[in-house]
Amino acid sequence: MTVYLENESGRHFDFNEETAAKTVIEKTLEMEKCPYEAQVNVLITSKEQIRIYNKEYRQIDRETDVLSFPNVDYDVPADFSIVEANELNYCDPESKELILGDIILCADRVFSQAEEFGHSILREFSFLIAHSMLHLLGYDHMETSEEKEMFDRQEQILSELHINRE
Repeated sequence: MTVYLENESGRHFDFNEETAAKTVIEKTLEMEKCPYEAQVNVLITSKEQIRIYNKEYRQIDRETDVLSFPNVDYDVPADFSIVEANELNYCDPESKELILGDIILCADRVFSQAEEFGHSILREFSFLIAHSMLHLLGYDHMETSEEKEMFDRQEQILSELHINRE
């Protein structure tokens, strides 16, 4: 499992961001029964920069808390059979790891949302990583049923890691 993490936000956390992200990513992959070693890129940025990314990639001119850029085109969430049939398209040729995609996380929103929701910064950071990981695995929340499934999975991931609301 490889997590490439860069913090360009200028914000400092009271925990190791790479360790926290890796812990949540590994738990998500375990719960979704990913049969591959995987790679995920995580960029932690500012509200100004995430607004630029959101406008550039989604044509939405406002800041957001997290953006997800999946590399795998799942027909069904976390159905890794598509990877098996197309390993050359989805796996790193050197490491053989499944390249899941990119997560862009807004540090400013991690801090403000933790305060707004009355829980720790670690909880908010972990929640957003879990949320984004599920997007990288093909989950979405456009329909009410999808949203419930995705949010239930997020809570289960965090619960198993004992990262609970305070």
